[in-house]
Amino acid sequence: MTRFIQVHTLTVYPPSNVNRDDSGRPKTARFGGVDRLRISSQAIKRAVRTSPAFKAALDGHLGERTQRLGETIEQHLIGAKGVDAAKAREISRSIAGVFGKIKGENDPKPTHIEQLAFVSPRERLAALSLAEKVAAGETLPAKPADLVAKLLNQFDTAADIAMFGRMLASSPDFNREAAVQVAHAITTHRVDVEDDFFTAVDDLKTKAEDAGAGFIGELGFGSGVFYLYACIDRDLLEKNLSGDKPIAATSISALVEALAKAAPSGKQASFASRPHASYMRIEKGKQQPRTLAAAFLKPIRGEDLLRHSIDAIEHPKTGLAAQMNVAYGACFDTSQLMRFIPGDADNVGSLAELTAFASAE
Repeated sequence: MTRFIQVHTLTVYPPSNVNRDDSGRPKTARFGGVDRLRISSQAIKRAVRTSPAFKAALDGHLGERTQRLGETIEQHLIGAKGVDAAKAREISRSIAGVFGKIKGENDPKPTHIEQLAFVSPRERLAALSLAEKVAAGETLPAKPADLVAKLLNQFDTAADIAMFGRMLASSPDFNREAAVQVAHAITTHRVDVEDDFFTAVDDLKTKAEDAGAGFIGELGFGSGVFYLYACIDRDLLEKNLSGDKPIAATSISALVEALAKAAPSGKQASFASRPHASYMRIEKGKQQPRTLAAAFLKPIRGEDLLRHSIDAIEHPKTGLAAQMNVAYGACFDTSQLMRFIPGDADNVGSLAELTAFASAE
């Protein structure tokens, strides 16, 4: 039976705008009849993938999400192998086309894939190697299926592809089902987006000139306690990683650390929010996963939002985790907690303990 690792975090964001909508304002969601701040799961996953700790832990086992594989091949053939530019372009378009539809020959970027393709390190090396062989005189396979088989992998050790999945429209047999599900993070309480009216002054303007600013603008921002839920299917993760249990364990550890420490980077120069999770609950078991978002369906109120948000999950009688265990039976086999509230003396757990617990068999 499948083993699940469920992650629940509460993170305090000071005034910030880390994830914007199409108008440049912080993303929001209506939940429990009130407006909340929201951070999209896509933004969270990118923050995880690009975080220093995640990249360091999984160095050599991370894919690239890019449209530029053909460009990489073309530049390699011309720069490193001295291949004629026209021939290099033809080869790169043929090989990159396996990963997605290539832009037209008359497009300003004729070696780019129209969609973002998630390419594993092994597949990238295979593409470059095949390009070199074709440039040296080898013929590309006549059958598309044979070319696909030379380049694409159903399973390998690309940890981020194994965790977050991929879709290849032109080769669906090589899609990867995501072993990690990440919810949109929302505030546990109501939030009204505020507006910052700002100005910029021309440093070279003299006193004799008008006193006006050189530029004026408006920027939305908000703050609050965000609840985030993620679920890891450990069996699927190991399958996606070709059964490599050590890499799976490292992936889980790196993911938990990144979920605690990484955040989208929007407007950091203006707000420097840089939050770390104040609360993290890890649950392990074979039971069907469930989010604890309903703990915040009734928005948290009062001055101590963090403490009340933790209690909404953890209180032994009124917390949702205990209530669901009563209603459904044990929703997990084992769990571990990190909690620290500023000024409290009874804080518990550490990130090191949580990463070790989550990654252990």
